[in-house]
Amino acid sequence: MSEWIDVVAESAMADGEHVVVDVDGYDVAVFKINGQFYAIEDVCTHDGAEIASGELEGDEIVCPRHGARFCVKTGQVKCAPAYEDVATFPVRIEAGRVQVGVKN
Repeated sequence: MSEWIDVVAESAMADGEHVVVDVDGYDVAVFKINGQFYAIEDVCTHDGAEIASGELEGDEIVCPRHGARFCVKTGQVKCAPAYEDVATFPVRIEAGRVQVGVKN
């Protein structure tokens, strides 16, 4: 991996907040949970709809359409109707900026 996309200042997001950015053609939701940043593809594997606008409960995002749940930290599906994990992206902090890695 050689490319990182600059997302936001580390201090600009409060715990529980998220932003959605384009990372090499993918909509990626970046969440801040307990001071740590995590990035997942902004798509429910059940029906392909976005999920970032759903409720964040702890470290799980609940799909606003049908209630599927995914762990934001690992991408693991936690509840039907989805059965496939959501893709995750690497995140780093560089000079106070949150960056998401482009998958090769």
